Amino acid sequence: MWEKHRAFERNSIFLTVGILIVVSIGGLVELVPNFYLKSTIEDVEGMRPYTPLELKGRNIYIREGCYNCHSQQIRVLRDEVDRYGHYSLAAESMYDHPFQWGSKRTGPDLARVGGKYSDEWHRDHLIDPQSVVPSSIMPAYPFLADAPITGREIQRSLEIHQRLGVPYSDEMVENAAVDVFAQASPDHPAAADFAERYPGVAVRAFDGDPRRVTEMDALIAYMQMLGTLVDFDLYDGQADINLR
Repeated sequence: MWEKHRAFERNSIFLTVGILIVVSIGGLVELVPNFYLKSTIEDVEGMRPYTPLELKGRNIYIREGCYNCHSQQIRVLRDEVDRYGHYSLAAESMYDHPFQWGSKRTGPDLARVGGKYSDEWHRDHLIDPQSVVPSSIMPAYPFLADAPITGREIQRSLEIHQRLGVPYSDEMVENAAVDVFAQASPDHPAAADFAERYPGVAVRAFDGDPRRVTEMDALIAYMQMLGTLVDFDLYDGQADINLR
């Protein structure tokens, strides 16, 4: 047996071919079964598509490169779960195009940031990060508070996501340009209709100014919903088993 193995060690071509064969077999064993599964994502109660305002905030999050410093995936490791909360579920990213798992953390993971801080904290943090976290190296984004939102743009975004398989109804897409303002303006004439299309969703002036809807509203709305859709009390027992 050692003589046969020595032949691979002394011939780089044989070794390279052998490595390719082994890696190919291993890859096929892992990938092929997925093509025969109806779905690789479990059904999780509570998951829903983003509202127009949240989706706009997510687009801003990507545009400003927030994912370069903040991941949105809590690994199944004791130290991560103790610090950030329940490990991430695949279903939490089922409507993300693209997902924001990330590969590096300069700042904390944001998978469970929703509800952890007040809207005012997020606003102050975005305008002047060092005012609330003195050691922060995050750049400031004060211009978001002065950047108005365009309804037509977010309607187009919903149309694209609908084509990608996100379960937006035609009614949701048709009313996206109005709903993006209704969520951030409690006194908006369409607030009641918005609540019917997106039951249980928070409706308020996220940036503290109900007179206008800005990119600051959108980004805060997006961050305030991260990690809040799933009741993780239902998964605590399973988490304890996996972490042992």
